[in-house]
Amino acid sequence: MKIDYSEQQQLFSEKFGRFTQMLQSKSSVAVLTGAGVSTLSNIPDFRGTGGVYTKKYGNPSVEDILHIDFFHRHPEIFYQWAGEVWFRLEQYEPNVVHRMVAMMEQKGLIDGVFTQNIDMLHQRAGSVNVWEVHGSPMHNHCTVCGREYSYRDIVATASQGKVPRCECGGVIKPDIILYGESLDQKLLARAEEVFGYKCDLCIVLGSSLNVSPVNLLPRMAVSHGSSLVIVNAQDTSLDGYCDVRFRDLKQFSEAVIEYLGKR
Repeated sequence: MKIDYSEQQQLFSEKFGRFTQMLQSKSSVAVLTGAGVSTLSNIPDFRGTGGVYTKKYGNPSVEDILHIDFFHRHPEIFYQWAGEVWFRLEQYEPNVVHRMVAMMEQKGLIDGVFTQNIDMLHQRAGSVNVWEVHGSPMHNHCTVCGREYSYRDIVATASQGKVPRCECGGVIKPDIILYGESLDQKLLARAEEVFGYKCDLCIVLGSSLNVSPVNLLPRMAVSHGSSLVIVNAQDTSLDGYCDVRFRDLKQFSEAVIEYLGKR
């Protein structure tokens, strides 16, 4: 049963009024989105109720499958899982949160969005500058010779749960950051600059803020005096630092779209 996280209209309106006042007064807004955003497009969350990490896929857990060491040992099991989740992205559509973020960029309120998601839905909704901190299945490479492959090159094989292989015989790996791998250092440095020095308003959408080092970005923002707004169904470790806290992504995003439409 789907849980309704929407708030009573009077309470929501009061909090949303405080949010719009902040939005009007701030000069630099940074946005970070997580897996909760994608749930409105029917993509399973990771750590939420009934999320991917709460389930087993045979003997190993999904969290085990998403470790780089496991990938190298058992690419066939990895692709059995990834083929059902990461290589059927065309069946999902952008939702109201993606449209809201794209509208904020079009209105010049944000330069772009940093996302933990790998589903490309921000781009499909119209966002131009999308920084995918955990990588993307749109790009793939051979683990032996390094040859690059596109999503289209391997999706027919991967979506069937089979291991895509390079012409040299090597296993092809999506350029998604697995556990045990480091983030792109240039991208991380850019994020640290935006959240750690530039922004005076940080908006977190649909992230539990449990995954390091991305969960440190809002902390950086708060530490240099930025205001913080979190919209997430579950509690986060930074709730106590929020200037305004919302629970329901759909309710919040619809209100922002209506507000921006009047500007």
